[in-house]
Amino acid sequence: MTSRDKILAAVKANQPDLRPLPEVVIPVSHADLIQKYTEVASGIGAKVYEVESVSQIKSILADHFDMSKRKVTTLADFADFAETDILQLDPHALEDVELAILKAELGVAENSALWVAEQHLGQRVVPFICQHLAILVEREKILPTMHQAYEYIGERDYGYAAFIAGPSKTADIEQSLVLGAHGPRSLSVFIV
Repeated sequence: MTSRDKILAAVKANQPDLRPLPEVVIPVSHADLIQKYTEVASGIGAKVYEVESVSQIKSILADHFDMSKRKVTTLADFADFAETDILQLDPHALEDVELAILKAELGVAENSALWVAEQHLGQRVVPFICQHLAILVEREKILPTMHQAYEYIGERDYGYAAFIAGPSKTADIEQSLVLGAHGPRSLSVFIV
């Protein structure tokens, strides 16, 4: 027996007994979820808007972004506002996107993360290559914690999906925060 085999045998022989995972009991409070989500998202650099209609969203976007620059979306309601036929494009052709408008499956109040699935992306690179990102989430789909989010996601096959929170940011050794360092410079969340 080699020394490697002896070490591995000793490790295997000295394994602790398996224990069941602890049951995580989370108090579910739906009160003020929107307020909590807004506070957390604003604290990490996102802008949050509560809206009633697509026309409100278009108006806010038109007021805050240069409408002469390229805008893309996968949402049919924005077909008159932004380019929608992006699925067949070479991802490199999206390098000049100023604003991307997407939909999230759900939001998480405790950390302001938004679960964006491939079906709403068009191209996987869209939320990471655009200069500015706008994401719509339904009010009823904002959950209190990541535990509830993972229960909601469950075993479903999303293909590709990602949790997205806030604009991209980094801080160097001197604690200088820079927004938009390696991704979108801004994130606008529209709670519908």
